[in-house]
Amino acid sequence: MRKDRLLHLCLVLLLILLSASDSNSTEPQYMVLVPSLLHTEAPKKGCVLLSHLNETVTVSASLESGRENRSLFTDLVAEKDLFHCVSFTLPRISASSEVAFLSIQIKGPTQDFRKRNTVLVLNTQSLVFVQTDKPMYKPGQTVRFRVVSVDENFRPRNELIPLIYLENPRRNRIAQWQSLKLEAGINQLSFPLSSEPIQGSYRVVVQTESGGRIQHPFTVEEFVLPKFEVKVQVPKIISIMDEKVNITVCGEYTYGKPVPGLATVSLCRKLSRVLNCDKQEVCEEFSQQLNSNGCITQQVHTKMLQITNTGFEMKLRVEARIREEGTDLEVTANRISEITNIVSKLKFVKVDSHFRQGIPFFAQVLLVDGKGVPIPNKLFFISVNDANYYSNATTNEQGLAQFSINTTSISVNKLFVRVFTVHPNLCFHYSWVAEDHQGAQHTANRVFSLSGSYIHLEPVAGTLPCGHTETITAHYTLNRQAMGELSELSFHYLIMAKGVIVRSGTHTLPVESGDMKGSFALSFPVESDVAPIARMFIFAILPDGEVVGDSEKFEIENCLANKVDLSFSPAQSPPASHAHLQVAAAPQSLCALRAVDQSVLLMKPEAELSVSSVYNLLTVKDLTNFPDNVDQQEEEQGHCPRPFFIHNGAIYVPLSSNEADIYSFLKGMGLKVFTNSKIRKPKSCSVIPSVSAGAVGQGYYGAGLGVVERPYVPQLGTYNVIPLNNEQSSGPVPETVRSYFPETWIWELVAVNSSGVAEVGVTVPDTITEWKAGAFCLSEDAGLGISSTASLRAFQPFFVELTMPYSVIRGEVFTLKATVLNYLPKCIRVSVQLKASPAFLASQNTKGEESYCICGNERQTLSWTVTPKTLGNVNFSVSAEAMQSLELCGNEVVEVPEIKRKDTVIKTLLVEAEGIEQEKTFSSMTCASGANVSEQLSLKLPSNVVKESARASFSVLGDILGSAMQNIQNLLQMPYGCGEQNMVLFAPNIYVLNYLNETQQLTQEIKAKAVGYLITGYQRQLNYKHQDGSYSTFGERYGRNQGNTWLTAFVLKTFAQARSYIFIDEAHITQSLTWLSQMQKDNGCFRSSGSLLNNAIKGGVEDEATLSAYVTIALLEIPLPVTNPIVRNALFCLESAWNVAKEGTHGSHVYTKALLAYAFSLLGKQNQNREILNSLDKEAVKEDNLVHWERPQRPKAPVGHLYQTQAPSAEVEMTSYVLLAYLTAQPAPTSGDLTSATNIVKWIMKQQNAQGGFSSTQDTVVALHALSRYGAATFTRTEKTAQVTVQDSQTFSTNFQVDNNNLLLLQQISLPELPGEYVITVTGERCVYLQTSMKYNILPEKEDSPFALKVQTVPQTCDGHKAHTSFQISLTISYTGNRPASNMVIVDVKMVSGFIPLKPTVKMLERSSSVSRTEVSNNHVLIYVEQVTNQTLSFSFMVLQDIPVGDLKPAIVKVYDYYETDESVVAEYIAPCSTDTEHGNV
Repeated sequence: MRKDRLLHLCLVLLLILLSASDSNSTEPQYMVLVPSLLHTEAPKKGCVLLSHLNETVTVSASLESGRENRSLFTDLVAEKDLFHCVSFTLPRISASSEVAFLSIQIKGPTQDFRKRNTVLVLNTQSLVFVQTDKPMYKPGQTVRFRVVSVDENFRPRNELIPLIYLENPRRNRIAQWQSLKLEAGINQLSFPLSSEPIQGSYRVVVQTESGGRIQHPFTVEEFVLPKFEVKVQVPKIISIMDEKVNITVCGEYTYGKPVPGLATVSLCRKLSRVLNCDKQEVCEEFSQQLNSNGCITQQVHTKMLQITNTGFEMKLRVEARIREEGTDLEVTANRISEITNIVSKLKFVKVDSHFRQGIPFFAQVLLVDGKGVPIPNKLFFISVNDANYYSNATTNEQGLAQFSINTTSISVNKLFVRVFTVHPNLCFHYSWVAEDHQGAQHTANRVFSLSGSYIHLEPVAGTLPCGHTETITAHYTLNRQAMGELSELSFHYLIMAKGVIVRSGTHTLPVESGDMKGSFALSFPVESDVAPIARMFIFAILPDGEVVGDSEKFEIENCLANKVDLSFSPAQSPPASHAHLQVAAAPQSLCALRAVDQSVLLMKPEAELSVSSVYNLLTVKDLTNFPDNVDQQEEEQGHCPRPFFIHNGAIYVPLSSNEADIYSFLKGMGLKVFTNSKIRKPKSCSVIPSVSAGAVGQGYYGAGLGVVERPYVPQLGTYNVIPLNNEQSSGPVPETVRSYFPETWIWELVAVNSSGVAEVGVTVPDTITEWKAGAFCLSEDAGLGISSTASLRAFQPFFVELTMPYSVIRGEVFTLKATVLNYLPKCIRVSVQLKASPAFLASQNTKGEESYCICGNERQTLSWTVTPKTLGNVNFSVSAEAMQSLELCGNEVVEVPEIKRKDTVIKTLLVEAEGIEQEKTFSSMTCASGANVSEQLSLKLPSNVVKESARASFSVLGDILGSAMQNIQNLLQMPYGCGEQNMVLFAPNIYVLNYLNETQQLTQEIKAKAVGYLITGYQRQLNYKHQDGSYSTFGERYGRNQGNTWLTAFVLKTFAQARSYIFIDEAHITQSLTWLSQMQKDNGCFRSSGSLLNNAIKGGVEDEATLSAYVTIALLEIPLPVTNPIVRNALFCLESAWNVAKEGTHGSHVYTKALLAYAFSLLGKQNQNREILNSLDKEAVKEDNLVHWERPQRPKAPVGHLYQTQAPSAEVEMTSYVLLAYLTAQPAPTSGDLTSATNIVKWIMKQQNAQGGFSSTQDTVVALHALSRYGAATFTRTEKTAQVTVQDSQTFSTNFQVDNNNLLLLQQISLPELPGEYVITVTGERCVYLQTSMKYNILPEKEDSPFALKVQTVPQTCDGHKAHTSFQISLTISYTGNRPASNMVIVDVKMVSGFIPLKPTVKMLERSSSVSRTEVSNNHVLIYVEQVTNQTLSFSFMVLQDIPVGDLKPAIVKVYDYYETDESVVAEYIAPCSTDTEHGNV
């Protein structure tokens, strides 16, 4: 190798000719430095250096683009040497980015320096982020979120946000806000989730002013909350050198206390290559009782885990199970440990990126083991092969060692530095895992200097913390001859951060005789303006124009200028007590506070707002190199005036190499340079092949930047367009254990005062937990600040937990358990009392003592056998009080807590009557016109009524929709689990809002309530949407792939009408309308698609004309104009349908005629409307001024009932359509129309149930729509009043008054006697709406029913222990009625007291083709069956005992037709061990 170097040296020396010294006279030198990337609307700096001036010059800068030429500065005049950084601001440009020419001119009497170069101009983007109060929500919770906007310096921006929306997992928009103005850079929004949202990943999407899009994800999940959490502590990394491994498993309740029980731990290693092995893994298992802290710790020998054997996965899988004492509840947690064969590892922590001849090359290394733990006092070796350098060093106590290499005599162009502890061992055994000793290597390239003068900034290890002054050492070596006649040399420096020049300064060095060598210090304060990465460039211009310089990169702590401090006072407080949350920040800051249960933070800690997450929003964290589209070719090429040059009497031939020069340092920082100085090494023009530069003494040696880590290089896309997807990524989901997840406690905005302090008074919630609070604050001056987490522990010395069933049946006996838990470190003596009540009998199971001794972290459980005596909700109140006592607890003196000496818990039990609940409702509209109007009310009870189960109430309302408004989300006592049924929760809100608006009765309270229901109903309905825009009863997810024409029309018109009150994504309306248009046939009728669950109206709806009338009505109610092509074509269909219907027999096509009458009324076809109404009038049933219509083939009313049954759903619906036809007569209803309407309304009101709804979904929706139209048409504001009196034959009498002030008030009273005779009298001059509701239970009797039902339990008898705690319920049903098949059927299985369904076995029923859906609601299991025929269907699921109950009564299973609720059957079943009274008293 030496011979090669000499050969190349000789070849070069042949070209060298002696020459006189080319002494250069000192000329003026200019240098202007400007970042290659310039953002608009924010101050930027360019630095100007004028050196060796001999005349006054003026410096000017201008920016040229395709649109305009703009002067940046013109007034910089210099008479002497100058280093100055000039600030300028660019205006916003029309495009998102553009390449512009920056021109610099330096002009004097004899000087005229001009240079032009390209820069990239980008519009400044605001940094927008979203904070949600929680990362994960359960159905029904409210999502609270904040939208925040700051600039690149983290100061608030009050921008107008064009659009914010929420997307569900199917990417449907479920909420939207437009043109939202941020105040002080922030706005808070909220959105209620429905009770049945689509589960999965949601996102808040923010469209910014600049067109960027920010997304923030959150999750909606329904999960079973564990009673306690299992925590497993294992080493993250296990070394093959470890002989033992410590494993700790702890059980902790959600309120932070230890779990008593048994822990079982299994440790497994999987085989990496399984061929013919019986086992897939090797496992060890051990079990141990948890100690008083709820933990176990076990040392495991690694030999048992075959840790040094090959053939295994290099992971240890740990599973820990804890079984709670007393309940046998088991919770599991898993962890994984990595196994490493790395024994030692060296890494450079501080190292020179380049080397300069004459300045020692410096490095610092860290030696760690495979777990990252430093290894002290260990010898390692250093090798630099090209420089023939070999040495060694020893690490200190921190595992660190530093070394330096003298570079004076090094002639190579790069140093390849290698450090290692052990030479590689090529000998290894296949059966054993080989030890790995990892070394490190680093390449440093030479820096070019023609004169041999250098400046070097010493690197700094680690990250520089904010809030202190950092001192940087600069080493120099200077050739005296190159100094010329200078008496001092000025070194100038600048610091860049976030792509902007932020600091600058000068250090002057006296020039001494002879070559100079030494160092000096530079200091700068470390603050947020230099974060996250600071790059310092230091340089000086020598008299001959050579520039010597260096750049260095410093990692800076991510910090913010606004220092925010948050604290609770006190830090520990009992539940329901008062506390204060104090926040300190920059004066006049607006602070956003949040406090949540600590478990919320455990769910997704990476989703938390932090300083690092805010810094990650920066578009430019660190500018390195030039953007691709401004990296001009001529800058790289340069020109080659001659193949050699002369310096100090020697001829030099440039060789092709990659040495670093000043230009490469500047380019590495993204700085554009405008200069006449020498910043580049000369270009190689020689035809001589590239040679090893080490042979040429002071030649030009290759290199690059040689940085240890890859620099951040902005991509092309970042500059050409504003990023469309600046997503706040949540990153990989870590392995976490779900724990208790409560509502957010604090979520508010608070302004701090001029002293920078604010205090918020709060009440601590009842939850025993630790609350974690955080805050971020925004200030115009100081910008953004984020606090560290503050904690408040809600602490109670002791408390009581009650264990009891959800409900029991009167006569059953259950065990009420009260457990007192002591959290004090000392023993306490506690008295426990169950408050006596006439509602139940209770006897304590153990001998009652006056007080009980409970020591620290221990518990005491007491139990009572309870027999409820009254029906309804029964309260159980248990108190535990700490007593003062001289009696010792064991050997300890009893302590009395200072706070919360008494804890009382009240829990409610539902006591139900035996049998089946029945409800009868008597509704009427009564109008008094000055005279008394009286009516008799006879309340009778059937013979099989359950004793004491009957109760009745009487209510008075002054408004036609009053009852419905009171129960708007509970209009039916039925489940709402499909796409049609959900609409009864949605549509009536629109009718109520429209009606109250028209009658000027709408209050803000009612509006907020109804709009809230609309929002949640909208979300729920999207569950049933198909990709093509149609809707079906159970949606695509249940395999019903065909959209339903009728339901799609219903949803379309309702969504369109809801737009007045809530956000509805227009895409849903457009898609549904398009889908319906595709269903329209050439004759204008609509084709039926999908199945309807209510076949009571199929005589009409399956007939295309009737369906077409319904769809046309929906389109007109959107409203679409009559001229719309779809509506115009539909008209042909409807006219044909009427021609057919009027030819039909008397009483036929009643449903179709009712729809056609309303449709023609909406269309403005009054002739057809009148013709149909006249036809219908002849077919009407008229009795006692009540008018309604009946369907043909109506089933006969049952004989022998005390009361007339409620009208079928289809008859209420068709009668309501006729009412609508009268009320929409154009131009307005006549007095005759209103008279006819009033008689219809009186009949409809009599069919109303106690909640204001009717018997099913569609009749409720249409009837309420019609009643709202009638109410609006007849509403008058009058000062007249009405009085209502209800009295019995004895002493009971109550008066009510109805006037303008209480129209919407529900006035109600319980009736004292059942059975009973009452008289209701109405006087005054206005209409009132009266309703009597009576409920009672009856014992099931064998009746003729259109359904056959059989219920069995498996096992049927009490065989073995398992039958006490779990059994299977098996059902068989079939339809035996007059129709070919039933409508949709609900199977309602009530649980036996103390038992709960095993949800997975219920969910499995949905796999059956006949089951559309299942629900578990309180103590009922609901099974939705699409239809039942004479073919027997079978269902079964498991139930488990939750709480032991004795003297168990039978439970009821009811099967009923959803649309013909009178068609039902009831059966009883009993638990296998229901007669086991001994067990019941456990």
